[in-house]
Amino acid sequence: MEDVLIECSPGISGDMLLAAFYDLGVPKKVIEQPLIVLGLKDLYHLEFKESKSCSIRGIKARVENVDCSPTKRTWKSIKELILNGHLEDKLKQIIYGVFESLANAEGKVHGIKSEDVHFHEIGAIDSLVDIIGVCAALNYLNPKKVYCNEPMLGKGFVQTEHGKLSVPSPAVIELIRKKNIKVLSSFDSIEGELSTPTGIALLSNLVDYMQPPLKYSINSYGVGIGNLKFSFPNLVRVYKISSFKDSSFNKRINPNCEEISVQEAWIDDQTPEDISNFVEKLRFEGAYDVSYHAIYMKKNRIGFSIQAILPIEKKEYFRGLWFNYSNTIGVRERTQSRWKLLRRSGECATILGNIKAKQTLKLDGSVTMKPENDEVLRLKLEHNISTDEIRKIIKESSKNFVAFENWK
Repeated sequence: MEDVLIECSPGISGDMLLAAFYDLGVPKKVIEQPLIVLGLKDLYHLEFKESKSCSIRGIKARVENVDCSPTKRTWKSIKELILNGHLEDKLKQIIYGVFESLANAEGKVHGIKSEDVHFHEIGAIDSLVDIIGVCAALNYLNPKKVYCNEPMLGKGFVQTEHGKLSVPSPAVIELIRKKNIKVLSSFDSIEGELSTPTGIALLSNLVDYMQPPLKYSINSYGVGIGNLKFSFPNLVRVYKISSFKDSSFNKRINPNCEEISVQEAWIDDQTPEDISNFVEKLRFEGAYDVSYHAIYMKKNRIGFSIQAILPIEKKEYFRGLWFNYSNTIGVRERTQSRWKLLRRSGECATILGNIKAKQTLKLDGSVTMKPENDEVLRLKLEHNISTDEIRKIIKESSKNFVAFENWK
């Protein structure tokens, strides 16, 4: 089994990556099969043509939109399309992951829930074809590992349905921040959008290592040509390679270490109902966890000690929540490190129906699955059977787990 190496030269977009996979030898019917399964075959016409960029040959992908519907697709509608489609589990998982990361990024930059995100460019049929087609191509090749070099982002402005946006776009910035992707830059950065949100979302979900292996041989390659014209070739190369193991190569660490923020306060002048509402507000806004308990404070008053564990990048935002939604006039804050095992969320099919669950990757390489407690309670009430019996059924069905995200 071979590895795949994606070479961003200098950036990445969905159509260039799709064209490179086709040039590499992935059949067009493989690319279009999941689109047909999802009922999209009458909404587009896909064409691959020989092209050149600065005298370098390659393939250019062109998607003609024949979708006459004025409806703007939302993350909710795309999610339902993917989850209800009869795709193989592995392919469904990677397609879902790409769109979910885009929805989360768009939600973050627009200040709304991901469920409420209305896709514009991303929801257009050409972007659907690019994303689903690339995922299908990689699933067909089934490489051991996927490598990629660091992309460049470009500079200037790009015209979107949101109006003129600076490059890199807000969604690209959030994707590279969230996935901790390293990018290349120079003092004479190139004018134009070199890496699109679709391209970055594909890399962030499909690539195992954001650097080439130290040693490898090239077995075959494909070249995808972009639409923008520069003074240099605008292309993406995809290689089939044989990589050679090197002990000095950094692999994904499990458990991994991250910085978190811990904020806490003691409050003795609010009712238990108000404290309960505030705690739920902290959780709703994205706290990793919140704990609280009653304490005796000055003048023998009963108060509450509240502690929240937060993403480090949101500590300033949460400071505002303390002062706006509670009576405290002071918040203690510290930065700590935490080690955590890699985990991912997903869904498991059981004889009682689908349930939400999480997988955890243990140090010995084994994987455990645990259902969400709310799901266990729901099944108990629906089927009137014991909790132990439900957990036994879920454990026996663990092989049916479908992940909705990468390990993180």
